[in-house]
Amino acid sequence: MSRFQHPDVAALVLAAGQGTRMNSDLPKVLHPVAGRPLLSHVLGALDELGVGRSLVVIGHQRERVRAAFPSAEVEWVDQAEQRGTGHAVLMAGPRLADFAGTLLVVCGDTPLLRAPALHDLLETHRGSGASVTVLSARVPDPKGYGRILRTPGGAEDAIDGIVEERDATPEQKTIDEINSGNYAFDYPALAGVLSQLTAHNSQGEYYLTDTVRLLLAAGRKASVKCAPDYRELLGINTPEQLAEAERLHLESRPGAA
Repeated sequence: MSRFQHPDVAALVLAAGQGTRMNSDLPKVLHPVAGRPLLSHVLGALDELGVGRSLVVIGHQRERVRAAFPSAEVEWVDQAEQRGTGHAVLMAGPRLADFAGTLLVVCGDTPLLRAPALHDLLETHRGSGASVTVLSARVPDPKGYGRILRTPGGAEDAIDGIVEERDATPEQKTIDEINSGNYAFDYPALAGVLSQLTAHNSQGEYYLTDTVRLLLAAGRKASVKCAPDYRELLGINTPEQLAEAERLHLESRPGAA
């Protein structure tokens, strides 16, 4: 039996990326940590979380990824053309046509992510009355990450938005609270703004982060849950990060020195 119970939650795992910086023909989410693919660790956390449904967005070498999980109880979503995280959620739209609960969006390359952190995110979201709750973390070096914007003196769980590194002012770049790329959404509210996403940016992609701004502009609330340990949220983009995740995984095992 799952440690937690969230039967009203559908989890959407973003696992379509190629992972070009891995310098490997292997799809990024199939690289192993502790003998298991990255995606296997994430699916394990969702199983412990007790979500009602798990959907996985696949794109690069999608048949190879699907074949690696022949017995997984997941719904596969094809993203034939990878046009960003917002586009990935749009591709899941037909599967979620009648869904009116909470959509948990997680990254498929975070092997250290654990169910308790996701449970805390969902509990914060449920109690906040927000349309979106962002899982954040305070990190020693925030370079490259989107920064969480808060109102000084505002509510502890309230945010004003997310600013990407390339758009941040020098002052905003000093913020050490970053967006982990994991979210809890009221799905009907999210579905109402997804069609407003545009790809008018340097990458020509549809960014899921833009939905936070769109929801706020529509008069809805956005909240945040800051994870106690940023290391759980580390994504894998390079062989060096893969090796670091392996080291951290070994350290977290009972009896580790």
